[in-house]
Amino acid sequence: MSKIKILLIAAISMIPSIHYGQHTDQINSNRPGETMSAFAVGKSVIQIETGIYGIKENHSLLNYDANGFGLDVTLRWGLFMEKLELIADLQYQHEEFTTLFNSTNRSALKQTVLGAKYLIYDPFKNYEKKIDVYSWKANRTFNWHQLIPAVSVFAGANFTMADNPYSFSPESNISPKIMLITQNHLGDGSWVFVTNIIADYVTTDFPSYGYVVTLTRGFNDKWSGFIENQGFKSDFYSDAIVRGGAAYLLNKDMQIDASISTSLKNTPSVLYGGVGFSWRYDANYQEVRMSIDSGGNSQTKAEKKAKSKANKKRKDEIETTP
Repeated sequence: MSKIKILLIAAISMIPSIHYGQHTDQINSNRPGETMSAFAVGKSVIQIETGIYGIKENHSLLNYDANGFGLDVTLRWGLFMEKLELIADLQYQHEEFTTLFNSTNRSALKQTVLGAKYLIYDPFKNYEKKIDVYSWKANRTFNWHQLIPAVSVFAGANFTMADNPYSFSPESNISPKIMLITQNHLGDGSWVFVTNIIADYVTTDFPSYGYVVTLTRGFNDKWSGFIENQGFKSDFYSDAIVRGGAAYLLNKDMQIDASISTSLKNTPSVLYGGVGFSWRYDANYQEVRMSIDSGGNSQTKAEKKAKSKANKKRKDEIETTP
């Protein structure tokens, strides 16, 4: 490589980079998986993620079948700051429940969760991968920094109405839900690994504890696919589910998706699939930028002020010199 090229690359790499807020150029939806991402949608951004699904359930020991459909709606709203997101998560389900002796229809809001998510650690903040202008091999080595995850916490509440057929209790109740969220961007950024550790209904007689792990791969600017494993356990109901699907970007603010899920056991066996749509409104969003000096020579306000005065004085001396 010629000296001119080396100097040019070095000069470009010394230009301060720009670090944006959590808002991205393209919509970042949690669908079609069940994990919640660590990053918020961005201040003043509103995002709706919704879908319909069909479900088939069979219990080999209790001898019942359940077939039906449902609707998921998640509303995400970036409020007050980049790191904070308000979330409303609703799920309605209708099914025909059949036993050896009778058949009944049941329908209700299976899930109503209101809460907030806050990003407590961002590994990309004030970080820029260094470029070695002398070594192609050094630039291709594994970046250990990508193993450091972004970390968020979610805190909210479940709202359950009385006589809900999907509830463990015939009485109405409000119970907390908390979640620890981690997210890694791997390789060239096209791989994303998200983990959710969940404690649900923790103040009730049937607390539930579980996890969801999702690995997503972006194939190109439009298509992405994912695989997922979900497990949860309580005295009321336990299960292990595997899930897979794909999403297609219609434009920077709209996405469609499809997925299929199945349980790993037959008490009960569960099979369901669905399609969905995500849309965001970000007309009121204003970019949050932070200058980062890649050379590590960031100046304080006092230093910048002193430098400005010195330049002005030098300019005045030049102008007054005969």
